[in-house]
Amino acid sequence: MNTMATIRKKIDVSAGLTNEQLNMLKEAEKTEYVFDEDNPILSKEELSQFRRVSELIKEERESNQKQNVTLRLSPRAVRKAKALGKGYTSVLAKIIEKALDNPELTEMLMK
Repeated sequence: MNTMATIRKKIDVSAGLTNEQLNMLKEAEKTEYVFDEDNPILSKEELSQFRRVSELIKEERESNQKQNVTLRLSPRAVRKAKALGKGYTSVLAKIIEKALDNPELTEMLMK
C-alpha cells in the first residue's frame, strides 16, 4: 500500500509568496493523487455540486444583513423603547422577530 504523509503549511495570502512557497506549490502540482475511501474519485455530477467557500460566506452575510425600514410608532411606544437605553433599536428588532415567530400572537394582533 502506498502511504503519503500530509504536509501542512500556512500561507499568508495577503503577502506575496516567497520563493520557498512557490517551490512548495510547484512540487505539490507534481504530487501523485492517492484515491481511497477518504479521498474518492468524484463523478462530474458530484463535482458540479461544489461551491466556492467565498460564495457561501457572501450568501450568509447577505442573508444576515439587516435592512432599513420605516416604522411609525406611537409617542408612548417610542418613549418606552428609548427608555431601554442605548441599543433600543436592536431590542425592538428582537421583539418584532419574536412576535412574528409566534403565530398565535400575530393572528391576535391582525384582528
